[in-house]
Amino acid sequence: MKIAVLVKEVPDTWGDRKIDPTTKRVVRTGEIVIDEINEKAVEVALLIKEAHPGSAVTVLTMGPASASDAIRKSLAMGADNGIHIIDDALAGSDAMQTSAAIAAALAPRGFDLVVAGNESTDGRSGAIPAMLAERLGFAQLTFMRTVQVTGDTVSGERLTDSGHLELSATLPCVVSVTEQIAEARFPNFKGIMAAKKKPVETLNASDLALPAADTGGANSWSVVDDVTARPARSGGTIIKDDGTAGTQLAEFLANAKLI
Repeated sequence: MKIAVLVKEVPDTWGDRKIDPTTKRVVRTGEIVIDEINEKAVEVALLIKEAHPGSAVTVLTMGPASASDAIRKSLAMGADNGIHIIDDALAGSDAMQTSAAIAAALAPRGFDLVVAGNESTDGRSGAIPAMLAERLGFAQLTFMRTVQVTGDTVSGERLTDSGHLELSATLPCVVSVTEQIAEARFPNFKGIMAAKKKPVETLNASDLALPAADTGGANSWSVVDDVTARPARSGGTIIKDDGTAGTQLAEFLANAKLI
């Protein structure tokens, strides 16, 4: 089985996230790390590989040179090889363009299963897995908290507000996983050293033969018009019980459209 995993570098989850008011893009200076949900996706792929001898796991990222660190960590965890889509012409790509580039990289390589996180912690569109499945013509199982592969069938559970759904699909398939999925393993010293020798293929926009509409922020289908800084947190509303506390509370909740 050929398995691909999508990984991405993002600003540290615990850091202060900002959007540049000039470029309208996420500021990517400071601490940059592999997205935690991607590590969980890699873990899922490795567990499937271990359950199906002969399988191979390829990690794919799209980003600047620094994004290679996300690939190398995944290789140290146990992935077999990597693909790095890197081209300044792709900078600022929106979800539509990103899915087009990833699909162009995956399609000719004959993957059976593509695993991704349900959403990145910077963009949070949650749309890439579904877009990718549509472009590849694959089945899709999204927002999964468990995943198993038996023969040519992928199955698992998706949480809902009232319980969970048991879903299944036939390979080839795109699967996105949530935070409830397996905890990612830590790379050991042997894995870190082995990662240095594992192959990583680099691709640019020309290699992917992407049309102009699918390259770069200047051609984005979606555009950010304005950026406003989040206001400082206020002290909140204090209700003093002078005999009308119940009425004050009801009015506050009604104004906030909570009742």
